Amino acid sequence: MGIKIFITGGTFDKEYDEINGRLYFNDTHLPEILELGRCGLDVSIRTLMMIDSLEMTDQDRELIVNACQKCEEKSIVITHGTDTMEVTARALGQVVKDKTIVLTGAMIPYKFGSSDGLFNLGTALAFVQSLPPGVYVAMNGKYFTWDNVRKNKSKGSFEEVGQ
Repeated sequence: MGIKIFITGGTFDKEYDEINGRLYFNDTHLPEILELGRCGLDVSIRTLMMIDSLEMTDQDRELIVNACQKCEEKSIVITHGTDTMEVTARALGQVVKDKTIVLTGAMIPYKFGSSDGLFNLGTALAFVQSLPPGVYVAMNGKYFTWDNVRKNKSKGSFEEVGQ
């Protein structure tokens, strides 16, 4: 059985409107990213939503949890906005125990050309195959457990809660 990738939006999939000077969502870039990275894995992609994580509600998180519980795959990667990624990780970690779920995102949109998204997705795909069942956040080459992670907004990186 392959890996399920759930898309929720976030900076990963944002594009820049040059006329209005704003970021927006059109469609996920994941198929293009996987092709560019020459991904040889058996993956199935499903878009759950395309929103900024700051706009994500408890109902949106419930939809993510339900999708993870109901999918057949035991290995799941979720692309997510970085601002509330740890909130969704906690919602999943408290409920889903029998699957390996890795949330990842990007600080810079993929379409900007200098995005960390490609690297983060690659590490998330590696971690989802090698970590035991549980919920994790994978950013910048590191992984963190769902109950011990936060985004350090002053540094622009993720770290363990105790740091």
